[in-house]
Amino acid sequence: MAAHKTQFDPGLTERYTGQIRKTIQPDGSFNVRREGVRLKDAGWFLYLMNLSWPAFLIQMPLIYLGVIGLFAALYVATGVEYLRGAHTGNTLETVSSAFFFSVQTFTTVGYGHIAPSSLMSSTIAAIEAMSGILSLAIATGLIYARFSRPTAHLAFSANALIAPFQGGQALMLRVANRRPNVLMELEATLLLMTVEQVDGQWKRRFAQLQLERPSIYFLPLAWTIVHPIDDKSPLYCKTIGDLEAVQAEFLVLVKAFDDTFSQAVHARTSYIPNEVIWGARFEPAFHVGDDGAMVLDLDRLNAHALLEPPVKTMEP
Repeated sequence: MAAHKTQFDPGLTERYTGQIRKTIQPDGSFNVRREGVRLKDAGWFLYLMNLSWPAFLIQMPLIYLGVIGLFAALYVATGVEYLRGAHTGNTLETVSSAFFFSVQTFTTVGYGHIAPSSLMSSTIAAIEAMSGILSLAIATGLIYARFSRPTAHLAFSANALIAPFQGGQALMLRVANRRPNVLMELEATLLLMTVEQVDGQWKRRFAQLQLERPSIYFLPLAWTIVHPIDDKSPLYCKTIGDLEAVQAEFLVLVKAFDDTFSQAVHARTSYIPNEVIWGARFEPAFHVGDDGAMVLDLDRLNAHALLEPPVKTMEP
C-alpha cells in the first residue's frame, strides 16, 4: 500500500467549506470567529492586553466606574443612613454620598468625613477596599505589561506588484518599520493559498514561494520582498482571471529580532488578486536629506508607477 502523501499546510487547514474574506486581516489578525467559548476560556487578561491603547484607556475607567457604581448601589440598598456623615436630604444627595464614599473606599483614599456605622455597611466597605487594592494591582500590572511587551509595528505596502525583474517579472511587496527602534535578522515567508478540486472535492492548497532574498540583517529603510516568476513558480503564465478562479491569496509572514527588547517579534498580512497591481514598479520611498541623513517616507511605501504597455500575464 502506498504511503499517504502529506500536503503542506501552515495551519489554516486544507478543508474548504465556502469562500471567505481575506484569511489575514490588514491588522494582522486571522479571520476566525470563535463560538462556544465558555466563561473560563474568555481570557480577560489577554483581551485587555490586545486592546488598542485608545480602547484600553476608555474601557478600564468604565470597568472601574461599573464596580464603584455596584458598591454604591449596595450602600443605597442597605441604607445610606448607616454611613455616618453622608447627606441624605434628597435622592441626589443620597446617591452622590453613596457613590463618592464608594470611590474613596475603592481607591483607599478615605477622607474620613463619611464612615460606615453598621455591621452590613462596614462589611461592604471592607470587601470594596480589598477589591480596590487587588484591582489597582492588576491594572498596574496590565499597564506595565503593555508597555514592556515587544510588538512589531511593521507597515506593509497596500498593494503587491507584478513588476519587471532581471529581464523577467516578479511579485513584489514592500515592508518598513514604523518605529525608530532597530529590527535585526529579519526573515520573510511568502505563501500562496489557492482553492483547487482534488478527487472531486474542493480543498485549499498551499505553496511556499521562493524569494530572491528571504532574509536581511537589519531594517532601517524599506525592504522589497521579491518572488521571481520563472518556470518553477506557481505563478508562471498565470493571469488575473486564473488567480481569481482559484481564490488565490498571498500570505506574508515576517519575523524579526527587536534589539530594544531582545526578543523576537512577528508581523503578517495578505493580498488577494484585486490588491495585486499588474505592470507597475515601486518608486523610491527614501531620499538623502540636506544634512546627509537618509530619510524614509512611510507615506510613500506604496508609491508606484504603472508601466506601458500593461502586463496581462506573469511570464519570465
